[in-house]
Amino acid sequence: MTKTSSSVSRYDPRQLTDEELVQHAHVELFHITRAYEELMRRYQRTLFNVCARYLGNERDADDVCQEVMLKVLYGLKNFEGKSKFKTWLYSITYNECITQYRKERRKRRLLDALSLDPLEEASDEKAPKIEEKTGLDRWLVHVNPIDREILVLRFVAELEFQEIADIMHMGLSATKMRYKRALDKLREKFSDTAET
Repeated sequence: MTKTSSSVSRYDPRQLTDEELVQHAHVELFHITRAYEELMRRYQRTLFNVCARYLGNERDADDVCQEVMLKVLYGLKNFEGKSKFKTWLYSITYNECITQYRKERRKRRLLDALSLDPLEEASDEKAPKIEEKTGLDRWLVHVNPIDREILVLRFVAELEFQEIADIMHMGLSATKMRYKRALDKLREKFSDTAET
């Protein structure tokens, strides 16, 4: 018993693969969080970038990241490893982003219906507008939410098409087709802009 507990406590999490960290987390959580913390450290920045690009603002992205990290903490013991940890993580992230997006949309509709002037909301969102940002953010505003998520998962999270298809519960060919159409639409949009 001492041997098992000493082997569990004596490892450098930075030297382990995601799969090995998941195995340690199965044994350690909730008493020791070292393996979990290393997994979150590895993916935290990309996780935030995925959320920020999908939701369009950093405040909501931060909230969603916190929620995702809690869900991973409490779900890690039950994670069976049928997919890669990274795929599972972005699947949770995708679902949380969808939930947040719908919540914000309902809130806006309610404010419109009540004809309220959402001054507080406006002051919170004085962050740079998505159109003013450069690179991918400038493009993402021109595609629908599903295509946006495919592009974000491909370019920001650097996932394979099959992983994206699994996360979004779509067929592989449908995922690739949406990806291609979104890119074609953006190329057309920005080639028109460049010519003007």
